[in-house]
Amino acid sequence: MMTFHATRTNLIGIAHPVMIHPEGTVMTIYSQFLTRFRALLSLTTVLVTGLAFAHSASAQQDAGEGVEDWVTASMCAAGDRAVDLSQTVSFTYTNAEGNNPRYISAAQAGLTTADLSDLELAWAIAFPATSSMRAAPVIVGSTIFYSATDASRVFALDTDSGCAKWVYNAGTRLRSSMAYGVIDGEGILVFSDQRGMIHSISAETGEQNWTASGQASNNQGMLTGTPVIHEDRIIVPVSGSGVITGGNPNYECCENHGAVTALNVRTGAKIWEYHTMPAAQYTGMESSTGVKQRGPSGAPIWTTPTIDAARAQIYVTTGENTSHPTTGTSDAIIALDLETGEEKWVFQALANDMWNFGCSAGGPNCIILDDTNSVDYDFGGPAILVEAGDRELLVAGQKSGDIWALDPDSGALVWNQRIGEGTALGGNHWGITTDSERAFMTVNDPGGMGQVSRPGLYSFFLGTGEPSWFYEVESDCEGRDDRLRRCEGLYGFSAAPLTVDGAVITAGLDGRLFVFNADSGEVLFEYDTATDFDTVNGVEGYGGSIDSHSIAAGSGMVFVGSGYGSFSQVSGNVLLAFKPAE
Repeated sequence: MMTFHATRTNLIGIAHPVMIHPEGTVMTIYSQFLTRFRALLSLTTVLVTGLAFAHSASAQQDAGEGVEDWVTASMCAAGDRAVDLSQTVSFTYTNAEGNNPRYISAAQAGLTTADLSDLELAWAIAFPATSSMRAAPVIVGSTIFYSATDASRVFALDTDSGCAKWVYNAGTRLRSSMAYGVIDGEGILVFSDQRGMIHSISAETGEQNWTASGQASNNQGMLTGTPVIHEDRIIVPVSGSGVITGGNPNYECCENHGAVTALNVRTGAKIWEYHTMPAAQYTGMESSTGVKQRGPSGAPIWTTPTIDAARAQIYVTTGENTSHPTTGTSDAIIALDLETGEEKWVFQALANDMWNFGCSAGGPNCIILDDTNSVDYDFGGPAILVEAGDRELLVAGQKSGDIWALDPDSGALVWNQRIGEGTALGGNHWGITTDSERAFMTVNDPGGMGQVSRPGLYSFFLGTGEPSWFYEVESDCEGRDDRLRRCEGLYGFSAAPLTVDGAVITAGLDGRLFVFNADSGEVLFEYDTATDFDTVNGVEGYGGSIDSHSIAAGSGMVFVGSGYGSFSQVSGNVLLAFKPAE
C-alpha cells in the first residue's frame, strides 16, 4: 500500500509529490485559528446540535398532534399519484457509473445554458419543524424524490405542481441524500437516518423494503455522505470521530473513527467493512485536568464514495484526527478495493491535523504537540474522477482552500492549487463540480474566520491546474439585514455547485442563487431566496442560507433547498422549483 503526503506553496501554487512513511511529515505547520472564531464555532455547533435534536423531538411530537394535516395538504389528487419509473432518470447525486462529477448535460437536464439565464419560480413547498434543507434529490421523469431530513420524511413530488404522490415516514430524523438504483427490475431509493440505519424503499410506492445498520463493528458514527448503489452492493460512508464529545472536559478523548461498510443491496446484510485506523486505546497521555486520553480517533468520512469500476476501486475522502496519536489516513484521499474493502493507497493532504471541540476554546482535550496542526481541514466533498486529455485524474477540494488532482492508479499528486488560507467551514466546504475542461471550486471563507478571505467561485483547467476565471462574491445587505444574521460575513459559496450544459449553478449563505457561464464566468442569473414564499401545501415558507447538497436540476427544472440553520447561519424550510421563463 502506498502513502503520499503533500507539500505546496502558500495561497496559489503548484505542489510536487513526496513519498514517505505514514508516520513522517513534510507539511509546514499551519497558523493556529484565532480564539474568537474558535469560540464562535464551538458555541454555534453546540447550539445547533441541541436545536437539531429539539427539531427532531418536535417533529415526533407533532406526529401525534396533527402533523398529518400538513402531509395531507401536500398530497396530489387521488388520481394523480402514480410514479412512472419508465421515464428518464434526470438527476442522481452519484451518476450511473458511481462517479460524482456534479455535471449533467443539456439532454439529461432538459435545460440549456440559455434556459438557465432566465428562470422563474414555478412552485415552493415547505416543511414544518425544519431549520435546514441539506439533501440532494433524485429526479426521474415527472417525479422528484426529496428527503425532508428534519421532518423525518421522504416525498415523491410531482415536478410540475409540487404535490406529493407518496410520503415515507422514517420515524426519525434523516441524515443523507438519496441513492437510486434498479434492482431485479424494481426502482429503489437508499438513504440514512440519524441513528445510523440505512433505509431501502420502493421508488414506485414508498413502501419499505428493509432497514439495516450501516455502522462498522465496534465503532459509532453519523452516516452523512450519500450511500452508493453499485451492482449488488451499497457502499456506506461512516463519519465517526468523537469531534463533538471531545469538547467535554470530563470525556476520555477520543474514540470512534471513519469507516466504510458494504451491504447487500437486497437484504442490507454486511459484506465487508473498512476502518481508517485501529480501535482507540488508552495512550498513557492525560489532559491538563488529569483525564485519561484515548486514540487514535477521527478521520471521519463525511462524504460520498466514488466508484471506479475500471480499476475496481472506491475513493473516499476523510477529515481530521480528534486525538493523539495522529494517523496517515486523516485529511486524506483513500483508494479501497471495490471487492474486498482493502486499502490500496493513501494521499494525505495535511498531516497531524488533530482537532476536536475542545480546541475551540482551549479545552483540556485539545493537546497541542510540537508537530500538531490543529486546524480542522477536512475534505467535505467527494473526489471526482475526470478525463483530462489523454489521462484520468482524481480531483477534490478541501476546507483548506486547496484543490488537488491525483493519479487514480497510485495516488501520486499531479497538480495542486490553493485559494486563501481556509477555515473550519471552508475554503471548499461541500465539494466541487467539473465539466470536460475545468474544475469549479466554491470558497466559503466566512467573515472573521481567517486573515485571508476569498469567498467566491474559482475555475481551473483540468489538464494542468492553471487558473481560468474566478468570481469573488461580495456581501449584499442593503434592505436584507433584518432577514440575514451576520449578513456582512455570511455570503460565501459553501454549497456543492452543479454544472448544467455550459452553466455553473451555485449559491451563497445569504440565500442568493447564482448561475455563471462556465466558459467566461459571466453572471447569467441571480435570485434572492432569503424571503417568504407562498407554498403548495400551505405551510409557512421562508428561505435562508443555501448550503450542503441543496442544488439540483433535471426534467427541465432547477431545484434549490433554501435554509441552513447550522453554524449560526440562516434557517429556512423551502424546496424551490424554477423553470425557464415563458
